[in-house]
Amino acid sequence: MPLWGVALALFLASLALLFLFAPRLLHTVGARTQPGAVVQDDEMNSGGPTDQFSDGRESLPGGCSLLCKPSALAQCLLRALRRSAALEPEPRPWLSGPHLQTFCHFVLPVGPGPELAREYLQLADDGLVALDWVIGPCARGRRITSAGALPAVLLVIPNAWGRLTRNVLGLCLLALEHGYYPVIFHRRGHHGCPLVSPRLQPFGDPSDLKEAVTYIRFRHPAAPLFAVSEGSGSALLLSYLGECGSSSYMMGAACISPVLRCREWFETGLPWLYERGFLLYQKIALSRYATALEDTVDTCKLFKSRSLREFEETLFCHTKSFPISWDTYWDRNDPLRDVDEAAVPVLCICSTDDPVCGPPDRTLPTELFHSNPYFFLLLSRHGGHCGFLRQEPFPAWSHEVILESFRALTEFFRMEERMKGLSRHRTSFLGCRRRWGVLQKREISPSSNLEEIFSWKRSYTR
Repeated sequence: MPLWGVALALFLASLALLFLFAPRLLHTVGARTQPGAVVQDDEMNSGGPTDQFSDGRESLPGGCSLLCKPSALAQCLLRALRRSAALEPEPRPWLSGPHLQTFCHFVLPVGPGPELAREYLQLADDGLVALDWVIGPCARGRRITSAGALPAVLLVIPNAWGRLTRNVLGLCLLALEHGYYPVIFHRRGHHGCPLVSPRLQPFGDPSDLKEAVTYIRFRHPAAPLFAVSEGSGSALLLSYLGECGSSSYMMGAACISPVLRCREWFETGLPWLYERGFLLYQKIALSRYATALEDTVDTCKLFKSRSLREFEETLFCHTKSFPISWDTYWDRNDPLRDVDEAAVPVLCICSTDDPVCGPPDRTLPTELFHSNPYFFLLLSRHGGHCGFLRQEPFPAWSHEVILESFRALTEFFRMEERMKGLSRHRTSFLGCRRRWGVLQKREISPSSNLEEIFSWKRSYTR
């Protein structure tokens, strides 16, 4: 085993021991590193999330609540969530801890996952991204859930570190069972995708994702498209929705434990154990490209970074060819920079005990959910960071809620079209039917010239 593998194994072993036998110590350390990050016991034992969210929230089963701007779509989503069996409380005394939920999600082995068919997509600048199409196994009783009896495509965006977690694969299997075509988007150099040019994707730059979505639409021109992101990967999805607006090709999106105030998140820092773990994983992942990156970044300083901010700043700001300031970097990569242009319903699922994002009163822009009719916040008492686990074998209830919300969105738009008698080329409530008409109008015939649609010509499949 290589030296970095031994180091990673020792780190994970120590992490497991610390989580299992010293939860109070970790809780104290996290609170000291990130003031206010720990939810007080009286808040955790109350009937719902913290009092900062008492105004304008709707109660849901299991101690959850929904924050949103009142609208007909919000009422439809609220009815679907109140009927959801996934939100019903279950006995989970030993699994309710936020650190254990996060630990089980990020560190436990993935195990047998779905069968994937990888496709390498060559981009306009000759870089490569990877698309993993989930082709099996499919449980019996597969259902068609999208409008017009067309299976919907579910685009899944992992976290920004590139790790494919248990919950991402579990979401793909559940979506496949419900009749979706899941596809996982991997950035340059992530999860076995070769880095053929010395350029990585910044935190909130959606340019590569735009080309990938365009390619997915070319392969499935008439299928509805939904998207789900995990953790720090939500910055990429939100940046895409903001930049594309009504031309995003999507009918709905969901973010699991999103990092919404990203700059403050980097500058404040994480509890030391999470900071060291994420930093070590990134260094190991990029170590194979150290020689290729020498001409663009100071690799010696990069691999000696002692914080996520220093690592991010060295990799994308202090470049040798086009150095920029930290302020300029976030002007271009803040996921909420164009949030007012987003024209797709977005469900964000967060927990009040998230040890990675921090306390909700400081990390969640609640004014966004109160004022923007497209954004909905589902807040739970337990779940950690991207965990939302119940009992063995650790199914994440957030996945079932997301698919139920997508089904409610689809039914809402279909019912609205029937009631109002609108054609697919006219605008309906919140402009969503206009986008649907544009999607139908933009369907590509088999005789279309590929060169007229894309700036690249090839994709590689294995």
